[in-house]
This record gives sequence, C-alpha cells and structure tokens, in this order.
Amino acid sequence: MEYEVKAAYLSHFARFVEWPAETFDGDAGPLVIGVLGDDPFEGALEQQIGKLRVSGRDLVIKRGPRLEALGRTQILFISASESLRLPKILAGVSGHPVLTVGDTEGFAARGGIVNFTIRNHRVRLEINVERAKAAQLKISSQLLKLATIVQEESR
Repeated sequence: MEYEVKAAYLSHFARFVEWPAETFDGDAGPLVIGVLGDDPFEGALEQQIGKLRVSGRDLVIKRGPRLEALGRTQILFISASESLRLPKILAGVSGHPVLTVGDTEGFAARGGIVNFTIRNHRVRLEINVERAKAAQLKISSQLLKLATIVQEESR
C-alpha cells in the first residue's frame, strides 16, 4: 500500500511541477519517470500512470541500475538501494532540471528535492525548495502546502 501511494504522488508531480521547455524532446516529447536502483513499486507505477497524459505529454517509465542507463529523465526516483551512492548520483544531475525523489532518511536535507517520509502511518513529503530552484523547477504552491520544507545540511 505504501508504494502505491508513493506511485500516485510520482504521477501527480507531473501536474504540480513546471520544467523548462528545453527539458523535453520537442513539444510532444514524453515526461520520463526514472527509477534508479531496486524497484520497490512492483507494478504500482504502471497502474497509476496507465495512459495518463500531462500537458499533452505521455508519461513514460524507465528503470535502470545506473544513471547513464536511464538517459534523460524529468522525475528521478532514487531507490534506497542507492543510498551509499547518493552524493555521486545527485552530483550527476546537479544543474539539470530533474526532480529528484527518494524515500531514505534525510534525502532532501542531503540534496534531493522531494523525500517521502512516513508519519502516523501516512506518506508525507519533505521538499528542498532551494534545490528545486537550483534545478530550474517551479513547484506549485498546492504541492508545497502538503509538504514540510527542509533546508540542505551544511557540508
């Protein structure tokens, strides 16, 4: 059930985040959701996305063990299996308009943009607004209202 809710959030992020136009392959290029590392969703992403279109774009899912294998993504879910490589992964997408999403302790404070947490048996969001701005992403105030805003840890 937890990952079904997280999959629903991932599909909704496509509606509540604005990417620069040059992020996509043309006016009708797809919005790509990448899953990096072990896939915890067990088909829940496909169920949520189905034939969903957002702003005239198909949503496409790509999975892979390495960032290079995924190619260009707009939403990148970084699995807990990649937590040891997180600094390298985040450095690899730094400066690119990629919404990084994770569900490991301190993900947003470590430089990710959106972190899923569990509080009172419910999925909650933490958002690193400064990292989103650095990635040239505009997050809707509707989404921000649902989240706890976190600051990045000092290095």
